[in-house]
Amino acid sequence: MLKTAKFNIGQVVRHRHFNFRGVVYDVDPTFSNTDEWYESIPEEVRPHKDQPFYHLFAENEDTAYEAYVSEQNLLADESQQPVAHPAIEQAFVRGSDGEYHLRTSLGH
Repeated sequence: MLKTAKFNIGQVVRHRHFNFRGVVYDVDPTFSNTDEWYESIPEEVRPHKDQPFYHLFAENEDTAYEAYVSEQNLLADESQQPVAHPAIEQAFVRGSDGEYHLRTSLGH
């Protein structure tokens, strides 16, 4: 049975255990990465595959990058602070609510 995603596209989230946060730009209903990636996670902290996984434009104190994180390892970020990832402004507009909203196309 598929679970409904807890976080939305454009929502700012932070990792439960590691010091990074990011903006959700895509959601997989279940794990959809490589077995190699999955097996590289230590077994004692390896998440279950049958939950939503989120693609993030992420940042930590040192750099910006893209992350792939299980729902169980994410929390909503309530800081209202912007996320400084260079790809964000191409895909999103930051609203007064602190969340990011997908840019609308001006036509083809």
